[in-house]
Amino acid sequence: MKRNSFKILLVLAILTGGLISCDKNKILTPNYQVSSQQVYSDPKSIVEAAAKVYGAFALTGNSGPAGAGDIAGIDEGTSDFFRLLWYAQELPTDEAVIAWGDPGVPDFHQMSWSSSNLIITGLYYRSMYQITLANDFIRQTSDANLASHGITGSDATNIRYLRAEARFLRAYQYSVLMDLFAQPPFVTDANAVGSIVPPQTTRTALFAYVEGELKAIDPLMVAPMKNQYGRADQGAVWALLSRIYLNAQVYTGTARYNDAITYASKAIGAGYALIPKYDNLFLADNNLNTSENIFTIEYDGANTQGYGGTTFMTHAPVGGSMPSVDFGIGGGWGGVRTTSSLVNLFPANTSTAFPNNGNPDTRAEFWTDGQNLAINDVTNFKDGYGITKWRNVTSTGAQGSSSNFSDVDEPIIRLSEVYLNYAEAVLRGGTTGTSDLALSYVNKIRERAYGGPSGDITSGQLTLSFILDERGRELYWEGFRRTDLIRYGIFTAVTSDSRSVWPFKGGVKTGAGVADYRNLYPIPDQDRAANPNLKQNPGY
Repeated sequence: MKRNSFKILLVLAILTGGLISCDKNKILTPNYQVSSQQVYSDPKSIVEAAAKVYGAFALTGNSGPAGAGDIAGIDEGTSDFFRLLWYAQELPTDEAVIAWGDPGVPDFHQMSWSSSNLIITGLYYRSMYQITLANDFIRQTSDANLASHGITGSDATNIRYLRAEARFLRAYQYSVLMDLFAQPPFVTDANAVGSIVPPQTTRTALFAYVEGELKAIDPLMVAPMKNQYGRADQGAVWALLSRIYLNAQVYTGTARYNDAITYASKAIGAGYALIPKYDNLFLADNNLNTSENIFTIEYDGANTQGYGGTTFMTHAPVGGSMPSVDFGIGGGWGGVRTTSSLVNLFPANTSTAFPNNGNPDTRAEFWTDGQNLAINDVTNFKDGYGITKWRNVTSTGAQGSSSNFSDVDEPIIRLSEVYLNYAEAVLRGGTTGTSDLALSYVNKIRERAYGGPSGDITSGQLTLSFILDERGRELYWEGFRRTDLIRYGIFTAVTSDSRSVWPFKGGVKTGAGVADYRNLYPIPDQDRAANPNLKQNPGY
């Protein structure tokens, strides 16, 4: 392995029953060789079981990159969590298009998906699967169960930390479902696997649950920056709370900007710091970026092989005249590019030097040679600039451990987002923060991007409109854009805001609005057919 961290271990035996199904009579039973009684009686095995809960974020099955996939009915390589989330959060926006015609994929940029869309169904089940793993681990590691197996002392203490972390991972997945689907089925560790037909929750109730869980586990987590690399800690809890509070008005109808400021401040004050070079954020040795990355999905080219995650992010954007050797890969997949809307957020290019094209803002990681800025044909890879942000090489230029699978870890939460959460919450009326601090946080981000104060802005330039653009510049392709555009009211509608129109929005070359019900994804037909408790989201 490339790092000394909480290793992602392939553990086949961690549940006594089958995986979650919304049909009480339909139990999906994996092929286990070891019972839960054996696994959860030994502290070492319990740690390995926890690694499976974490590992489900990076792995898609139990037999390498293809075979025995976790999620049935979808290509295993596509079924990776971050790849599915990326499709849902980036492809319907101004940040990305894709050339491929794989089942369900073209629907996203056209904003024409239905409740039978394969990608939507896969993402829904991936999140529910990961919730199931967390639920079982939490249930099996109760204090009563630990005591019954004679697990005490430091072993019990570490397992309690892992239990709290599993609750964090479950809360994170429920926050994803809340954002994308609003009202998914709801089960916790109180419900044994297959024991009930899961009831449907509401978005407001789910927000209250996620908020309550994160607050409840806050004192139970390892202190910020004190846990093993790859494991969640208090900083991740605080940062995720800042995220959901920033979006609380969308989720519940009630603004919570003071709370967003409070928890952003706690995370910022925990000792995190931006790394010096933006270019190094998404390289093969970014596991060293522990000062900035608050919560990551770990990938390793030798040990977590799959066709999603950062293997997707390092391969899918490479094609045309882009030299795959510069990206540490054996060959590109010629799929995803960006639109002129993202490119136009940056100053004009001044040269064609790789990877930043000489742009004064080093975040402008575009490949322009042989590419057209304008997109006339979404299926033509040469239409739209390439993105060079993810590269399977180290900060010293060394090849990752594999040219086929990526070593790059994917930051799910990093400090820049928290800085921007704070600034936006202040600008939206939060009174527990200050505009001076908001400006200083934004300028920290920009000084890193510009290599000094030349990119600083003034207090008069710090507006909500500026923050949306800055989130685009700083966080593009990291899985935020759909949520951001919804919060700003321009994801579906065409308004007086010029950013509400982008190339091929709604399937129209010049961009067109779509119905507001597309601010949510539909509950998949497959699960509604199995679970009579589920009602469809409006419009589908």
